[in-house]
Amino acid sequence: MRVIGIDASLRSTGIGVVESQGSRLRLVEFSTVHNPASRCHSECLRLIFRELAAVLDRCKPQAAAIEGGFYFKNAKTALVLGEVRGVVISASATAGVPIYEYSPRLVKQALTGFGAAQKEQVAKMVKSILGVSGEIQEDAADALAIAICHIQSQTGIAELRPEPL
Repeated sequence: MRVIGIDASLRSTGIGVVESQGSRLRLVEFSTVHNPASRCHSECLRLIFRELAAVLDRCKPQAAAIEGGFYFKNAKTALVLGEVRGVVISASATAGVPIYEYSPRLVKQALTGFGAAQKEQVAKMVKSILGVSGEIQEDAADALAIAICHIQSQTGIAELRPEPL
């Protein structure tokens, strides 16, 4: 099974593709879509869609996994993230890839055994699980963690597996 994980953000969207081969996981690719603050909002969304669509076309994943929404005190931040998530969901749906959603706490729990783990702990586990010795940018590591979480969720009891969005 090949899964694309996406850590949605307007300024730095992480993308990571992982493939399971039996009980082994293999890194396919990862990247980050960077949008400088000087770039207009609509252009940022267009670039995220374009880059994600290219990865979906190139890697042909069977599933996409994203972080679920969470509570924001700032309504503008929540709105912007919602727009980015909409672009991510649209790109995945356009490619015919079912989308699954996981809470940040569940992703951390799946990788580290601790739902309140720090980003550094998650990144370290991603590198260990995938056998990566070099550096992985933080948002790309988060995307890979989401993909790994999805793969792990598919190996459990069928009734407990998440339904696509």
